[in-house]
Amino acid sequence: MVCTMAFLRALLRTARMVRHSSPLSAGPAADDAVLLDAPDERLSPALVAAALGDHEPAAGLLAATREAADWENRDRYLGRLVTFARNRDGWLVDWLATAPRDPDALLVKAELSVRRAWESPARAERLREVAPLITAAADADPRDPVPWRLALDHARGTHATHTAFESLWEQAVRRSAHHYGCHVAALRYLSAAWYGSHRECFDFAERAAEDARPDSLVQALPVRAAFALLLDSRAASRTTSVLEDRVDAAADLAIRLSAAYRPGDLWPAEVRNLLAYVLLARGRWTEAVHQFHMIGRHATSFPWSSVSDDALGRFLDARDGARLRAASPAPSRSRADHGRPRGHYA
Repeated sequence: MVCTMAFLRALLRTARMVRHSSPLSAGPAADDAVLLDAPDERLSPALVAAALGDHEPAAGLLAATREAADWENRDRYLGRLVTFARNRDGWLVDWLATAPRDPDALLVKAELSVRRAWESPARAERLREVAPLITAAADADPRDPVPWRLALDHARGTHATHTAFESLWEQAVRRSAHHYGCHVAALRYLSAAWYGSHRECFDFAERAAEDARPDSLVQALPVRAAFALLLDSRAASRTTSVLEDRVDAAADLAIRLSAAYRPGDLWPAEVRNLLAYVLLARGRWTEAVHQFHMIGRHATSFPWSSVSDDALGRFLDARDGARLRAASPAPSRSRADHGRPRGHYA
């Protein structure tokens, strides 16, 4: 299997060649048009207002998702608001002072506290200290699965037993059987980096995808399992043909999911970025180029921040490298020849 770190370093070396060569037919969005983690039209006003110290648009946005049981967007908006609050939380402090029992304010407070605890050298101890905040957020609206996604992340950091994790998982899926964030939290717990293995990740991801709707982001769980394997260079070097087949099958499934959404759609942008990474690692250049076209100007930090401190730069370099490879005389690998040996692009 391709050593992805060496491979992506090779893309860095070849990417600049593309920028100084003749254009390759019709390309994706220009470099200066690409945005990293661009907010949608609902989130943008809330972030702008928060920057000015006004919490009301954020409160209105999260309240709307809760009232509509729009749990996927609720989790997504929560993550972006908390990312902003990590450095500028005055608006949140004012919100909690104004409405200390607001379910949405409590959820933001709990997520922010968990993230800060994760950054502490005494992670497990700090996480245990903030556990009551997760309970308060969950009790504030018993229908909401998002606090339970947070509880699953919390359990991973506090070294919860499998039995304890399964109990939290049951509560999460009872509220939303196919909630993407909860499934991602479970996949992380099962990862080889934590309490499971790459095979367990694939088993869980593939079963969840089989049960989900064709347009559900849960269909992307197998490609997340594939990414975790590819990122683990020691495991990747020992990967069997069976696991290689599962990586390619995960990519195929994610390609079908991507095709269910229009090009440039923000909703599947992270999945498409992840898929492009996996396709590149598998030498499927033409398919990767197509995903970059589908991504358009919507680069996402994940997965590129996992391999570089400059996520946007790595995205652009990988995109240009894929275009160069796809346009070269050497044939692009396709799904049909997935079983052939992969080279190292060092």
